[in-house]
Amino acid sequence: MSLSWRRPVRDRSFTRRWLLLCLSDGIAWHHDRMRRTPLSLVSVLATAAIAASVLASGPAQAAPLPAERLQGTVVQPTLFGMHVFDVQTGTWPTIPIGSLRLWDNTTTWGQIEKKNDVFDWTALDTAVATAQKNGVNDILMVLAGTPSWATDDPASGGAAGVLPGAAGMPKNLADWDDWVRQVATRYKGKITSYQPWNEANLTTFSTGTPAEMADLTKHAYDIIKSVDPAALVVAPSTGTRLGGPFKKFYPAFLAELKARNWPVDVWAAHTYPASLGTPADRALLARTWITMLNAAGAPNRPLWDTENNFGLAGPGTANPDQDIIGPRAGEWAARSYLDALRLGISRVYWYAWAPDADLLGIQMNNGSTAAIALTTLQQWIVGATFDGCRGSAKIVCTFTRGGVTTRVVWSETGRASFRVPARFTQICRLDGRCVDRGPRKNVRVNGPILLTP
Repeated sequence: MSLSWRRPVRDRSFTRRWLLLCLSDGIAWHHDRMRRTPLSLVSVLATAAIAASVLASGPAQAAPLPAERLQGTVVQPTLFGMHVFDVQTGTWPTIPIGSLRLWDNTTTWGQIEKKNDVFDWTALDTAVATAQKNGVNDILMVLAGTPSWATDDPASGGAAGVLPGAAGMPKNLADWDDWVRQVATRYKGKITSYQPWNEANLTTFSTGTPAEMADLTKHAYDIIKSVDPAALVVAPSTGTRLGGPFKKFYPAFLAELKARNWPVDVWAAHTYPASLGTPADRALLARTWITMLNAAGAPNRPLWDTENNFGLAGPGTANPDQDIIGPRAGEWAARSYLDALRLGISRVYWYAWAPDADLLGIQMNNGSTAAIALTTLQQWIVGATFDGCRGSAKIVCTFTRGGVTTRVVWSETGRASFRVPARFTQICRLDGRCVDRGPRKNVRVNGPILLTP
């Protein structure tokens, strides 16, 4: 197996991440484009099966989990989260972002505390300072990655960039407690949220049981709140596109959290769809995750999607990697954040601002279609009040700023015709161009456009 690099990169994080996904999905990766299945069919069937299973097992009378009520609230810059490769060496995006998640930045526990009680804070110090220098003070740090000297499973990890033993649990919880306390104390008031673990339901990242992961979460919560009460504790993320690990781990983990009185401030998931999946498939995974929370009786907390992209290889050989290019790349990136508002998800951390790499279906870097689209979308909606969305195939979302109402509209099912009310005089697209509507009464739309007076 090999990766074809579109441009040089300074480290092999992409290679590691690609291998990680291959291992997690159990795929035999290949480039046989002639064998691709129809777009999104596999992922739709898989996610529908998960949803049906969850709904069947949940309380018959249960109402949907009351997601964070975003309708009527002002859209915050923090909705637009990002992973930034090499932020630990000073790299920063050329587009505005509102929040940063530190992962794949050499800032894991095992990369900082390589020896017991010997800490090298250089990478984390630089990452935090780089974000602050660029005006981003909302920083989420993942605490995961057990050092080799502390792990109960030395054979875990060791591939896909996961250090040997890093997927194991700490043999002694006192070591975990000390690590969490050291970080929370050093970065009090600088790091604003902490996530105990990444994709805790996948053995690539964690070989712990649901109870062990809940213990780590509870210990982290108590320590962080005692040191920095303003900091948020974000639940360990769960991967959603692999139905087996998702259904096996997550309900059990939620039951363990319930037994510990729900020691989290935010719920988190990763809603990567299968490689052939669309934004609609991603939204179905998010709804399935919310259904699981509801079935567990989870308390109402903010919902964050702490990793997202499209086209990543897997699951299985029926889902080879996809290159999502041209206008579609910008449309799908923008829809990730617009759909988040519709679903009650208040943050999406895109993976990742980085040089082009085959791993990623949608490239996010200087001048890319997706980067331009996110810049434009932020200009459209950040600081505006979200008045809600309507429609299922033809979506209309309304925003208000300074007494002026605008609409963002798009089609879920291919190009469609939308009526343009007379009060809207301009039509703007994600590439930043705006045109007068003229005498036309309808506009044909695929990806999101803005209607404005």
